[in-house]
Amino acid sequence: MTNDTTDDIVELVRRSLSDATDETFEQRVAEQAETLKQAIRAGTFDNEEFSVGLEVELYAINSVPEEPEPDTADDEGDESREPAGDAEADLGGGGGGGAWDSSLEPSSSGGGSGASLEPEGDAGDSLLGDPPDEDEADPGTDTGNAGDDGFGPGEGPSLDVDPDSPLAPDEPDNTEVDDGEPAVEETDEDDEPYMDPEEWEGRLTRLPDVVFEGEANKELGLHNAEVNTEPNSFDQSGMEVQTTAVEMQTKQARQQASNQHCELIPDAMWTIPPEEGSEPYLSAHERHDDVVIADNMRPAPRYVALDNEALNHAGGEIEFDVPGYSGAFPTILFESLATSIQPHLQIPDTEAFPDYYNAAIRTLGPLLALSTNSPFLPADCYDGVDPERLCRETHHELRIAAFEQSVNTSENPKVKVPRDLDATTDVVDRVVEDDCFAPFLREWLDETDRESLADDIWEFDHKRGTYWRWLRCVIGGDEVAGASTEESLRIEYRPLPTQPHANDMIGLQALTVGLIRGLVVEGHPLEELPWQEARRSFYDAARNGLDADLAWVTVHGERTTDPEVVYDEVFRYARLGLETQEIPEARIDEYLGPIECRWEAGETPSSWKIDRVREYAADGHSLDDAICEMQRDYFEHSRKHHAFEEWL
Repeated sequence: MTNDTTDDIVELVRRSLSDATDETFEQRVAEQAETLKQAIRAGTFDNEEFSVGLEVELYAINSVPEEPEPDTADDEGDESREPAGDAEADLGGGGGGGAWDSSLEPSSSGGGSGASLEPEGDAGDSLLGDPPDEDEADPGTDTGNAGDDGFGPGEGPSLDVDPDSPLAPDEPDNTEVDDGEPAVEETDEDDEPYMDPEEWEGRLTRLPDVVFEGEANKELGLHNAEVNTEPNSFDQSGMEVQTTAVEMQTKQARQQASNQHCELIPDAMWTIPPEEGSEPYLSAHERHDDVVIADNMRPAPRYVALDNEALNHAGGEIEFDVPGYSGAFPTILFESLATSIQPHLQIPDTEAFPDYYNAAIRTLGPLLALSTNSPFLPADCYDGVDPERLCRETHHELRIAAFEQSVNTSENPKVKVPRDLDATTDVVDRVVEDDCFAPFLREWLDETDRESLADDIWEFDHKRGTYWRWLRCVIGGDEVAGASTEESLRIEYRPLPTQPHANDMIGLQALTVGLIRGLVVEGHPLEELPWQEARRSFYDAARNGLDADLAWVTVHGERTTDPEVVYDEVFRYARLGLETQEIPEARIDEYLGPIECRWEAGETPSSWKIDRVREYAADGHSLDDAICEMQRDYFEHSRKHHAFEEWL
């Protein structure tokens, strides 16, 4: 960044964190919230049909360099070759798509979503003790639901801010931000490989800006990217479009990165560190008097403000504690270790919204257990740790701890399982009552008149972007033909990790939205499960994957922890939900089959990773080497196969 740009960012951060801004911001939020509550009561957010969408986060490593083509008499002078690093073999098509802009910005306004910061951060519980309570002391006022910015380019589960959005630009107005040196320079097609193939290690790398000229959108870390599908009606044709969009957009984003000698990995946590090492990479920063700017974080003023807000609450250093590792960081960037997928389900009946939301809370444990994929930190984080003990004690989903511990630095933890809703207007009240983090005022970024719903509730939506619950409500979005207007309510399902293949991601999307729909439409009594048990089940799934002690209420109203019973109903009611939306049985089989195979085999990506590390360690590899070898195996399998079930 130039000095002028840095000065502008520092000035915006100071304004954001001032007492005067906080007072003005909260006053506007309260006024906008009253308007929203009146509209909800009046039925303004009712719509015709359900609709769905998906966010997918990825991270970048350096591509496997190709062998130079030998010079022969037949091909002398023709040294052209394919770009380094093929896109994932199981992803087909090409084509784009915007996003379901949870920031309430219409897609025509600039392709971004906005002010959310969805990390996966610290909680009083942090998966080491008790999970963070959702205002346990006062159930009458607990907050538990409100969307982040929703669903737009660049909104990841990390901090869910779209740096390209009007709500969260990369730089202040009238400035140009240099996102830093690209990981590698563009090379001509006839250049020799930039690295000897024998020296390739698959290390984390920074993405050049040119990668974001295609389907990829920027995220918190310089190594992060995200793709989003546009929302579609939740029916046969809509799910077909979702399937194609996930395949096409992911493949295009990966090809764009491949052209720059980078590979976007469909994985939930990177484990092969960058050249300088994980802790130096995550800790590098500059201090400009009272403002910290992390070297490897996108230089978006909102990101920087959120980082400094969290640091101020933590006393200048944020602790991170998981099995095998204990340390502290001078920024929240360690949240960027984690990547996720986030299905969205728009609910057309405002009055019924709490039924869907409360049912969804009780699915968090079983669905997370089926999808776990982040059992290891970067290999160089473990110092003197016994491999067998780590494999035995590590969490199957370290993402949960990483997100909670990175941003739960204030007195009231912001990342946690939300409480049940009594009324739909609760989703508004909970945003108002939540701790205020890094407020911005609209006129700082946009001085035009307020002409749309997104404009009218700009500050409310901005605060909603820091309401980091594992399940959130998104208020507003883009119009979906035949389904909804921009005035809509949808559930954002946040805890699921990124999966190895597009088929796995689509399968989890179908399972999630189908299950929530099926439970409600069939009147299943799952909501009778005590909220405390649903929360316990979620954190146990994060720790133990498919071996978790899950809590459930059967269709007959009986409490059970029998996983056979739990998953029989999970898949049965997901199928009923998809059938209700008139999706053919053959397609339901294709969507759910890869996920059902995991349950039948008793394997998830996380258990696969743990087994590989255990095997490499047993063969004499150090823990560091065992983790890196596992990760390279994962990469090759993700290129070779079409679904995780084929790995088994």
